[in-house]
Amino acid sequence: MSPAKHVVAIGLSAAIVSVVEERPSVLIVHNPESGEDALPFGPFDPLLHRTLESGLRTWVGEQTYLDLGYAEQLYTFGDRGRHELKPGEGPRVVSVGYLALTRQSGEPKAPATLWRDWYRYFPWEDWRAERPAVIAEAIAPALAAFAKSAPDKRTAEMRRDRARLCFGLDGLAWDEEKVLERYELLYEAGLVQESVRDGRASAARILPLGTGMIFDHRRILATAIARLRGKMKYRPVVFELMPPSFTLLELQRTVEAISGIRLHKQNFRRLVEGQGLVEGTGKFSTQARGRPAELFRFRHEVLRERPSPGVRLGVRRAGS
Repeated sequence: MSPAKHVVAIGLSAAIVSVVEERPSVLIVHNPESGEDALPFGPFDPLLHRTLESGLRTWVGEQTYLDLGYAEQLYTFGDRGRHELKPGEGPRVVSVGYLALTRQSGEPKAPATLWRDWYRYFPWEDWRAERPAVIAEAIAPALAAFAKSAPDKRTAEMRRDRARLCFGLDGLAWDEEKVLERYELLYEAGLVQESVRDGRASAARILPLGTGMIFDHRRILATAIARLRGKMKYRPVVFELMPPSFTLLELQRTVEAISGIRLHKQNFRRLVEGQGLVEGTGKFSTQARGRPAELFRFRHEVLRERPSPGVRLGVRRAGS
């Protein structure tokens, strides 16, 4: 067999995240002809790029006109067929996914790029107002049918348990970090657009569960959201999304936008001040209405004072 048949190419995919006005957004590349959304992605060239991350930063700058700040590697995605290759079309692509954080400065300037609310792709993840109706109305019944269709009793029970744990059914608590597990369950149950494309389900079974993305980009985005939700609890990554000075309410709304849950206002204030995450600037915001709010900034010294200075979420609003 020819060695060429075993060629593997390395691609780099970036989930570039920002939050503006309580809207958690991801930068996407939209194809107007197909109507498909994609994360920015490009090839790794071992001759031109010294490291994977330097390659990512180079082509992201060329493709989106953004100069990335914080970035971290997520995972390597290499499932067969992830790029829908046909025989003879080229090498199998293994993609290294990255999470990058940035502050928005208006609409993207690069062609075909735009900011999309990430709850467009995962509407069941936003619990800030209330439990999303799509869970009770569509997801829970569909997953019950998926369990019922299992080939044996043990598999049916495993499917029911996964549904209960992932979506907080039957009175179980909602775990905001299980973003990837929830998407994977919907994919396996044949309930999302990508399931049809990959031959796991017929179009007749598909529910309108969020907007699909090309290849496995929605899976990569789910991994990025889960990583960010978990990491901000023990590292101060949320401040990468904040301006140099901000009110505590603005900080709280950003944390809520990412986590998808509402928090107690006074408890949140005591939490971030008590943990030494912020300090007052001595200045106040100029709001159009109401009393001016004090402006704060991130205390960089906390990185030397504590091993895990993150924003805990044990201060949820009642009913969340």
